[in-house]
Amino acid sequence: MSDKNYPTPHINATPDDFARTVLMPGDPLRAKFIAETYLKDAVLVNNVRGIHGYTGTYGGTRVSVMASGMGMPSIGIYSYELYNFFGVENIIRVGTAGAINPNVKVRDIVIAMGACTNSNYASQYGLPGTFAPIAGYSLMKTAIDNAETHGAVYHVGNCLSSDTFYCDDPTVTEKWSKMGVLCIEMEAAALYMNAARCGKNALGIFTVSDHILTGEATTAEQRQCSFTQMMEIALDTAVQLN
Repeated sequence: MSDKNYPTPHINATPDDFARTVLMPGDPLRAKFIAETYLKDAVLVNNVRGIHGYTGTYGGTRVSVMASGMGMPSIGIYSYELYNFFGVENIIRVGTAGAINPNVKVRDIVIAMGACTNSNYASQYGLPGTFAPIAGYSLMKTAIDNAETHGAVYHVGNCLSSDTFYCDDPTVTEKWSKMGVLCIEMEAAALYMNAARCGKNALGIFTVSDHILTGEATTAEQRQCSFTQMMEIALDTAVQLN
């Protein structure tokens, strides 16, 4: 790796600043909360554009946490740079999602085995077909084991990574729900594709913050600070990867 690869326009750091595993919430304030609540001796290693990135230790293991911002273009940039320029091997997205399955409740946890998408992100690869973005198996299995240990109410299956938060077609949610998709979020498919292309590992773990079918929802403050079970499952998973 040469000096010309870093710092990048988006991450003002060196490879030594990051651990092998990075937790990646969308919200910079959630990254700050995780670092201040769980990491020992956490150091701010990046703050370009207000995207907080920290490295510290958890259970004696070096772990990083850095925000991704919202949407596939944003996480696409940060995860690509972490994988390719900063030596990161594993990225665990810890985010929120809207449930579209009647069996999934608000505050349940979804572990995304696969990520459907309405995005054109995969077109860059010039594939003669449709690519199916999936999680890294070892990450997913470890996270499932930790969800069991934490007594979490969790679901494993497909999420939808959507390019649109406000969709003009009111029938879209029902169509994806009919195909067994559990929830909607906006980042995992790009993360999974970057991991596949780079030969690295990725996983999305979501806390259900609202239910699109019922209208039940949590507040912005609750999303930022109270979804701690998801964070602890991800942190325990990070420790066991090293």
